[in-house]
Amino acid sequence: MRPRPEYGKPDSGQGSAEEAATLALMALGWTLSDGARADRLLALTGLDVDALRAGIDNPAILAAVLTFLADHEPDLIACAEAIDTTPAALVAAQERLSR
Repeated sequence: MRPRPEYGKPDSGQGSAEEAATLALMALGWTLSDGARADRLLALTGLDVDALRAGIDNPAILAAVLTFLADHEPDLIACAEAIDTTPAALVAAQERLSR
């Protein structure tokens, strides 16, 4: 399932929690595809593998993944390109999941 393109528009008011979670899961998959980046995610978020597995459907955990990416712009941009979205859509998803 791909999020709607308009989800990334800051003023659109669009984007469900489900779409935000989908983006976050796609971003998590991208993040975990690189061992060094995955290790950095765990180190910087304070999560461990078990917490990540157990919290895969937890909006706070998914928001933490997106916050991790947003805090390092090169990763944010690379992830957005890899999952065919925009950095703004990832940040909007993080904000939606943090509510």
